[in-house]
Amino acid sequence: MRQLLIILGAILLLAGLAWPWLSKLPLGRLPGDVHVVREGFSFHFPVMTCIVVSIVVSLLIWWFRR
Repeated sequence: MRQLLIILGAILLLAGLAWPWLSKLPLGRLPGDVHVVREGFSFHFPVMTCIVVSIVVSLLIWWFRR
């Protein structure tokens, strides 16, 4: 458990340091993401982004467990 927390902390640290470059990726603005704007109301649900992230994480987990 300790090793897992150290690895997750290192990943979060690296993601935080790389945020200026990561924020330029089109995640959250893919075709298929739902964005509704009405007067006094805004709703955003990144459907395609969730699917893409899920596939990438599943592939990474599969690759590391091999």
